[in-house]
Amino acid sequence: MTDQQPVGHFRAIDIDSYHMHFKPEDHVLVDVRELEEWVTGHIPWAIHIPLNDLPDRLAEIPADKPVVVVCASGVRSLYGAQFLLGNGYPEVYSLDDGTKGWIKKRLPIEF
Repeated sequence: MTDQQPVGHFRAIDIDSYHMHFKPEDHVLVDVRELEEWVTGHIPWAIHIPLNDLPDRLAEIPADKPVVVVCASGVRSLYGAQFLLGNGYPEVYSLDDGTKGWIKKRLPIEF
């Protein structure tokens, strides 16, 4: 038995830091909410992969860019980010306050 930790970088990031440091083309934003949540509004450049579908859809998420995971409020995104880190993604973030926080700050959304 080994005491290996996942190799990679993980942290939660607040919306202001995310908005300031990430551009749509330099990372992948994965929205892990359910379809009925996604259609009520999502961050424009996000790709939609519900949390339960992540294991079957990893091929859709490039591993050569940072990955930011978002949900409604920041709980499911933590699980999704930790899952991605454990599956070899080297730089993963969870967006604090999620889509609800994004909308509250009046940042752009799509329907």
